[in-house]
Amino acid sequence: MKSEHPGQKETEAAESIRREVKEWVNSILLAVVLAVIIRVFFFQVTIVEGTSMSPTLQNYERLIVNKAVYYFRKPQKGEIVVFNYSSRRDFIKRVIALEGDALEIKNNLLYINGQVWEEPYLKGEHMPDFGPAIVPSEHAFVMGDNRNDSMDSRDPAVGYVSLKQIRGKASLVFWPLFEFRLL
Repeated sequence: MKSEHPGQKETEAAESIRREVKEWVNSILLAVVLAVIIRVFFFQVTIVEGTSMSPTLQNYERLIVNKAVYYFRKPQKGEIVVFNYSSRRDFIKRVIALEGDALEIKNNLLYINGQVWEEPYLKGEHMPDFGPAIVPSEHAFVMGDNRNDSMDSRDPAVGYVSLKQIRGKASLVFWPLFEFRLL
């Protein structure tokens, strides 16, 4: 027969609790580390603030921004991107032109490299004339879909956006739930 020492059950119980706590702490730390890695390198959640992207995006919609896509390629014309406007603020705009492109807005039409650029996402917006301008190397020219209420590359405070400032591509609206859609 096995003899038990006084307090042996209590010691085993305490050791079991310590192992359980250690497993929980390790699991929580792993989850936090993975969440940080995913947030920093792959995806972020962004809230639309304002109406500059209306009708495509509405005020207070929540988006998933794919950061990983631009590790493999540069942004493309027509994509909606989130970029760092200042140290405290991100903007959401559509890429209109890329490095080397000549652009001009004249008579309410957008011309890229001398060709009219079709913009089916616009709803009868009036655009003041702009340009001609040539997008510098490693930069993009961005505009909001609500051209009359958008602080974008036409504004000297924003200007051309360095590709290094672009955080990612807006890929999915997930809130409000009934507005769930891919972009």
